[in-house]
This record gives sequence, structure tokens and C-alpha cells, in this order.
Amino acid sequence: ISKELPSPGCLGISKELPSPGHRGLNRKKKTKTNGTIYNYNAKTLNGSRSVSLREYMGKTVLFVNVLNALHKEMKDYGFTILGFPSNQFGKQEPGDNHEILASLKHVRPGNGFVPNFLLFQRGDVNGDTEQGVYTFLKNSCPPVGDSFGNPTNRLFWEPLKMNDIKWNFEKFLVGPDGKPVMRWFPRVTVDSVVPSLSSRVQASLSVHSGWAW
Repeated sequence: ISKELPSPGCLGISKELPSPGHRGLNRKKKTKTNGTIYNYNAKTLNGSRSVSLREYMGKTVLFVNVLNALHKEMKDYGFTILGFPSNQFGKQEPGDNHEILASLKHVRPGNGFVPNFLLFQRGDVNGDTEQGVYTFLKNSCPPVGDSFGNPTNRLFWEPLKMNDIKWNFEKFLVGPDGKPVMRWFPRVTVDSVVPSLSSRVQASLSVHSGWAW
């Protein structure tokens, strides 16, 4: 397991609970991250088009890797939510892309749930086959936890790195300039996230008042 540290500029919010049997992590040389999310593309869940993340230029964007996260709580806070489902955490998202929406509507969370934010195709957020935008996000922000607990039959990627996403519900906030500004540990509650999001959005509105939202 390797430890990679990002360049400064993004705040990591950690509220990790200790887990027994965690693996240790070896420190590696600090890395420097350049660029923005606008260098990346992603395919929509139904495969109908490839979306350039340049479409979100000038907007505050929240990246989440579970589909029902923060749907009702945050839809009115003036930013865009992008959902990137992954099956790397306990195999909790096993369906094919065409099955995911039906699963959301009828199983989890169910009750006719229809997400009001854009969903992209299921993909990896950690490991050798991780999506490029997630490599960028993770390298831009400090890690928000220093252990994986016991990864046996829970974590499905290799190699494990210090800066990997530890579990579902980890979130990244990207500012209107396309650079990550905050990262939250999976167990940080919605109530804890909302004040930070609100202040970030208001600050961005003040600085970029001429940009579209």
C-alpha cells in the first residue's frame, strides 16, 4: 500500500472512526497536480453521449460516487451534482448501467426515486483502472483517512493507496475554476457538509458574479 500526498489548495475533512486490523501505509514522494476537471470527459449512464466536463465551467460541482447521496438535502444549494457509481466498495452497485436506474427507483432507495442530477456510467474510482477525473480529484486533495480497516471481501481494487477513496459517500467539491477545494470523509454527515457548501457557493457567487449557474 502506498501513500501519495497531493499539492496544497484543497481542504480534506476527516471524521474517521478507527477500525481493527487496518493495513499500514508507506509514505511516497509528494506529488504536484496541475490542470482542472475540464480536461476530462465521462459517458452518461445510458451511453447516449460523452460529456465534456467543460460544460460545467463557471459552476460549483459536487462529485459523489453513490447515486442517492445528498439528493433531497442539497438540490437547492446552487451547485451541480455529478454521480459516478462504482462497484468497488462491498460490491454494492452490481447492476449493469441499464439496470442502475431501475434499481434506484424500486430497490435502493426505492419509492419511485428518480435522481435530479446527471449520472455517469459505472466505473472504477480507485486502482489501476480508475477513471482519469478521479485520479485528478484524489491527487488534488489530501487524504481524509489513514486506514482501510480490513479490506478482505470489502475493497475490490489494487493497489491500495493512501489517497484512495475509502468507501461510498466520499465527496469532492470543485470550484468555478475547475479545481477541487474540499473533500469529505465518507462518514461526515450531510448536516456537517451543508454549511461548508453554502459558504463556498456564496463566496464563489461573489467572486464570479458574471458566470452562469
